[in-house]
Amino acid sequence: MTSLESKAKAFLELHVPGDPGVFPTVWDAWSANVAVEAGFSALTLGSHPVADSVGRSDKEGMTFAELLTRVRQITGAVDVPVSVDIESGYGLGPAQLIEGLLEAGAIGLNIEDTVHSEGGRLRTAEEHADFVRGLRQFADAAGVHVVINARTDLFMRQDGDDSDRVDRAIARLRLAAEAGADALFPAGARADADIRRLTSELPRPISMVAVPGESDRAVLADQGVGRISFGPMLQWALTAEINRLLDRWK
Repeated sequence: MTSLESKAKAFLELHVPGDPGVFPTVWDAWSANVAVEAGFSALTLGSHPVADSVGRSDKEGMTFAELLTRVRQITGAVDVPVSVDIESGYGLGPAQLIEGLLEAGAIGLNIEDTVHSEGGRLRTAEEHADFVRGLRQFADAAGVHVVINARTDLFMRQDGDDSDRVDRAIARLRLAAEAGADALFPAGARADADIRRLTSELPRPISMVAVPGESDRAVLADQGVGRISFGPMLQWALTAEINRLLDRWK
C-alpha cells in the first residue's frame, strides 16, 4: 500500500492548469473500482452521490461517521489517492475532520463556505480562510499534506450583485489560498469570461465540475482549469441509463 503522504503528493502533482487532472466522482467501492479499472489514477467522493447511496440527503443530511464508513470501503477497495467532499465540515472542527479523513485513508478534501449546520449561512471570507488554515495546520501536524480544495458558493447561491461577484469570489478564494488551500473551487461558475478571470487571477489551480457526457476537457484546459471532477453528474447520468434499461422491462 502506498503511504498517505506519497498519495497526497501524487494527487497534488495532477493539479495542472491547462492540463487538468480528471478525478471521477464516485460514491462506493463499486463505482471506485469501475473508475480505476477505466484508467483513472485518483478519485473524488462527492457529498451528494454518497448521501444518495446511503439514503440520506445532501447538505449534511448524513453524518461525518456515515461518510467515513464509505471512505473506508473505497480506500479499502482501491489503492489510488482519494479526496473527499466534507461539505462545510458537519459542524466539526478541523482537528476532528483531518483525523477522521486520514484514519479512513483519504488524502484530500473539499471544504465549502455554506454552513449547512447553521441554517445555510455563508461564512465570511475571513472565517472561511480561518477554517482552511486550521485544516492545513492539523494536516501538517499529522505529517500528511492533505490536498485542500477550498470552495466558494457565491456563484451557486448568486449572492449579491452580479456585477462584482467574480471580484468577490477572487478576493475570497485568494484568502483561502493564503491560508493553505492547494486548489480553489468557484462552484457554479459557468461563463467563459468568468472562468478565464478566475484561472488567470488566482494563485492556485482552479477546480471545476464537468458533465461527463457533455463537457469537453479540451475546453476546460484552454480556460486554464487545473482540476476536473463530476459532482453528482456521473451518478445522475448512470441513473438515466438505468432508467432507460429498466423501461424496456416494464
